Amino acid sequence: MKKIIPLILPLVFVFCKNENPGNSKSADGPPKVTKVEGYIVNAGPFNEEIQIPGTILPFESTDIQSEVSGKIVQLNIKEGAYYSKGALIAKINDEDLQAKLKKLLIQQQIAQSQEKRQSELLKINAIGQQEYDAVNLNYKSIQSDIEILKTEIKKTEIRAPFDGVVGFKLISPGAYVTPLSKITTITQTNRLKLEFSLPERYISALKTGMTVEMNTESTRKSYIAKIFAIEPTLSSDSRSINVRAEIIKPDKFVQPGMFANVKVDVNDKNNVIKIPTQAIIPQARDKKVVLYKGGFAKFQTVTIGIRDESNVEIVDGLTVGDTILVSGLLTAKPDSKLVLTSMKN
Repeated sequence: MKKIIPLILPLVFVFCKNENPGNSKSADGPPKVTKVEGYIVNAGPFNEEIQIPGTILPFESTDIQSEVSGKIVQLNIKEGAYYSKGALIAKINDEDLQAKLKKLLIQQQIAQSQEKRQSELLKINAIGQQEYDAVNLNYKSIQSDIEILKTEIKKTEIRAPFDGVVGFKLISPGAYVTPLSKITTITQTNRLKLEFSLPERYISALKTGMTVEMNTESTRKSYIAKIFAIEPTLSSDSRSINVRAEIIKPDKFVQPGMFANVKVDVNDKNNVIKIPTQAIIPQARDKKVVLYKGGFAKFQTVTIGIRDESNVEIVDGLTVGDTILVSGLLTAKPDSKLVLTSMKN
């Protein structure tokens, strides 16, 4: 046992001696360098866009009803067909009115002859003015009755109030209708409007004449609509304002009643400093970015404004030409050494 001990001690000494130099070398090694991507801050236009639901409506749509009661003697409804304004849709029996008109026309001829004869007699003072006035009044009264009767006859002709497509036929020939009876519907399809509601905080951005962008579930194609009406009061329930816009050049893929996704630019700014959203480091009380200065990381507090899906407005904290990091934000430390692998602007 006495001979073995001296052999073990040198081995322990050698092991310990070899371990210490390794630790010292690691501690004295070069500092770690973080590789990052940079972004050069610039200024330009910036729009804030919101997306809200909307509904596509016909510019005009109404029920077709009669102004008078009577039996339908002619029904010119072709379901789904296009009708021009003034086209005859239905005709109500007017035989009694036509008979009255014939009687009044005969009376008009007789009264006209009497008025002409009395006028000649008045010129030679063969009759007095009062006698002529009575005949003339009768003649004009008959003329008025004829005009009234023609108006009543015209009401028996149910015509298209505007250009549009007629819907389903809701009555049959021979049916008796009243002003409460619904005959069909007509919808204007060549002109469409978009209706949507905008939250209260965006009211100041609205004005007639401005355009919005929309698309539907059936197509990814975008359409432009021009605002023509803004409701003067807000909804007391939702605190929003209703807006209507005419769709410019709608096609067959846009139909009344469809749901629409509406994009509205509510802020339009020029010469705005904006940076990518991923460059922002959110903190409890403020927001920061990492500046690249002389190869080192400098943390800078910034004040942000509006934002969209990919960019955010910087109100304070950065100037045009600054270089910030858009990658390596989690590994960068204050005053740490940085190496830029790429630069974006």
